[in-house]
Amino acid sequence: MDADDRPDLCGDDLQTIFQSLFDKHARDVRRYLASRAGPTVADDLVSDTFLIALQRRASYDPARASARAWLFGIATNLLRQHARAENRYLRMTADDHRTRVTQGHADRVADRVDAQVRVRELAAALADLSPGHRDVLLLASWGELDASEIAAVLDIPAGTVRSRLHRARQLLRAQATPKALGSLEGERTDD
Repeated sequence: MDADDRPDLCGDDLQTIFQSLFDKHARDVRRYLASRAGPTVADDLVSDTFLIALQRRASYDPARASARAWLFGIATNLLRQHARAENRYLRMTADDHRTRVTQGHADRVADRVDAQVRVRELAAALADLSPGHRDVLLLASWGELDASEIAAVLDIPAGTVRSRLHRARQLLRAQATPKALGSLEGERTDD
């Protein structure tokens, strides 16, 4: 990794340092947060992520993790603070789509109904996962982090990440159809 991936966040020119950090990583952090908490909440959480990074810049250890992984760690911790809201959101989504499907409007096309069923199944299955399993799964699939980055984000061994990811996928497969799992596994449901 080059020095840009592990910058000195306590340098003299904080504005330039954090502008560069924001320009390089805010888009990915926002995409991850939007996937987890919805687009409305994501903007606030991105702002909070970078504000906390600025406030806690002295605690960043470039030898331990890349700036990207550190920022995803802050973002994930913010998401944990919103875990109840996330679970309510997932359960509400599941209930909302279940209601729409059971109403059976004649003008709905088969693809729309199928998509609603998949969203309901996936939302309910995600809500049932433990926070540790859900964090690993969503950091991998929606955050596009690899096992070592997730390990740094969550401060757990990479082996634990792989184990949790495997277990989370098993639990989802047991509850949801293969089509519903496609968005979490890049349309791969065979591993």
